[in-house]
Amino acid sequence: MEIYTIEEKDYSNKKVFMRVDFNVPIKDGEITDDTRIKATIPTIEKLLSQNASLILASHLGRPKGKVVPEMSLKPVAKRLSELLNKEVKFVEDCVGEKVKKMASELKPGEILLLENLRFHKEEEEGDENFAKELASLADCYVNDAFATCHRKHASIVGIPKFIKDVAAGLLIKKEIEALSKLLTNPERPFLLILGGAKVLDKIGIIKNLLDKVDTIITGGVMGYTFIKAKNWEVGDSKVEEEAIPAAKEIIKEINKRHLEFHTPLDHIIADKISEDAHYFPTERGTVPPGWKGVDIGPQAIEEYVDCIKRAKTIFWNGPLGIFEIEPFAKGTIEIAKAIANSDAFSVVGGGDSIAAVNKAGVADKISHICTGGGASLEFLQKGSLPGIEILKK
Repeated sequence: MEIYTIEEKDYSNKKVFMRVDFNVPIKDGEITDDTRIKATIPTIEKLLSQNASLILASHLGRPKGKVVPEMSLKPVAKRLSELLNKEVKFVEDCVGEKVKKMASELKPGEILLLENLRFHKEEEEGDENFAKELASLADCYVNDAFATCHRKHASIVGIPKFIKDVAAGLLIKKEIEALSKLLTNPERPFLLILGGAKVLDKIGIIKNLLDKVDTIITGGVMGYTFIKAKNWEVGDSKVEEEAIPAAKEIIKEINKRHLEFHTPLDHIIADKISEDAHYFPTERGTVPPGWKGVDIGPQAIEEYVDCIKRAKTIFWNGPLGIFEIEPFAKGTIEIAKAIANSDAFSVVGGGDSIAAVNKAGVADKISHICTGGGASLEFLQKGSLPGIEILKK
């Protein structure tokens, strides 16, 4: 995919509007996970090394066009300043006279972080006047917010209509390269591991990758939806009923192509979703009435680990159980460890899957960790995203 990247441009003494993804968890004014902030640092440092002045913009949470103090980016300015060992100026809005003044006074090598873009409803509406006002702050536009590239928001697709000099940052470049590797001649066998919820979104991935994958394994709500689509008993396990017809169609397609397809051979079942639940493994791939499936069982772990050992390419999105609760985490953690020990090219996407590889302590052994769950799913379905299309040569 031919897109403009910052490596082929000169930003000497230019003002750069850089869209970043600082949508980080904040509790009591403190950032609890700064992974997304750290992910943007290579691009920030590359631009600063050319003496650019940077105007950084991001959203945080879903304030729905209103000012929500708990969703202010002010703590992010403080953390970014610590990580860069450099002052990061902050302004309490993203448009208006004060913002224009601070942006115009910004000297080469200086950084200004704007307040949450979504405090203005025009951001999510893709409003062109709002985009034009943001664009007026800078000479160049750089997008490094892969996780938001599937949104047609003002700061993603609007600004490039008013700034001609556009480019992708290093993070977006890295994301596109890794995901494109899955879509273009992946080394076989190619294993797809799909868990968690949002079943209809993930069925779209299976449809798009049917000609490329060899094996599909499922767990979580995804797994129980497919089990129910096979007309097997799922007890009180969580299922996405609206996805069952699509799941039945996918099963037909998989059988027609003679692909390997696995739902769990057995399960950990519980009487409630809680640390103090009564739970035990089943002996087969169904769940008795009155019980909830909360994790894949020991036989399923063994079978899935075998699939991982045979794979040369792996894409994993979604946990295989309710891994946030310790007694129900084993399946997801064992899968994370098996992928880490594999020689395959491995890509992990989605917040919960990333949390799982971090919890298992194996994040550094994964070939590529996607910063955008929804964006990576849509990229694998469509081969591009609105925010990437606008950066094309």
